[in-house]
Amino acid sequence: MNAAARKPKTAAVAPRPAGKTAATQAPKVSRAPAKAPAKANAKSRKPELPEADAVPLPVETVIDAVRPDYWDEACADLMKRDRILRKMIPKYGPAHLVSRGDPFITLARSIVGQQISVKAAQSVWERLVTLCPRVTPVQFLKAGTDQLAGCGLSKRKAEYITDLAEHFKAGSVHVDEWSGMDDEAVIAELTQIRGIGRWTAEMFLMFNLTRPNVLPLDDVGLINAISANYFSGEPVTRSEAREVAANWEPWRTVATWYMWRSLDPLPVTY
Repeated sequence: MNAAARKPKTAAVAPRPAGKTAATQAPKVSRAPAKAPAKANAKSRKPELPEADAVPLPVETVIDAVRPDYWDEACADLMKRDRILRKMIPKYGPAHLVSRGDPFITLARSIVGQQISVKAAQSVWERLVTLCPRVTPVQFLKAGTDQLAGCGLSKRKAEYITDLAEHFKAGSVHVDEWSGMDDEAVIAELTQIRGIGRWTAEMFLMFNLTRPNVLPLDDVGLINAISANYFSGEPVTRSEAREVAANWEPWRTVATWYMWRSLDPLPVTY
């Protein structure tokens, strides 16, 4: 294929090649890291498994969801710059990314959802909430790994959540400072916790801190959506995806959310 045919179909880059259209109905794809192994932790710990697929919750389950204050401005700007998003954004009306607001719950829920279906994750989470109704780090630590595992968690996941709770209880993560820290600093801190890799940390930036310019290049759904919408379904490299996303700055979070919607119209969150 010649270089010209590989140019993404954006308003600022190149017009849609004749005879080639994006997939009109892409398959639903779980938003999960393509190949992002979790960073190594302390030497005394056992080797980590690669970061697993995490399953977000449907938006309807989120209480007191927060709408990002930049959403309308971002949508207007993206529609001016990008011909694909100009057509895509109006299709989803008032739908938008929402934030749960509680960092411990967001991270604990992401661990629960790893490698299992939405339905199974919800069932396990409901049992955990029955066991620990206040859903606080102290409650999870008091319950202990055995009781947590009894709710349907694997032993490893129970250990991950216990480790997460210990970090929060001990204050070894700077929860109150995250809002003022840059994205990479938050990622660096979160990935020191067992069970949390870069992709999960990026989801946290998007869905909890509602950072506007996150680009999760390890996310299979994002890569597939860029392929379907900008390259007529042909495989794309991370470099090509990054090139498309350069036109989205400083609103890459918003554009990514709409890319996900193009594959699965049901909004989800953590």
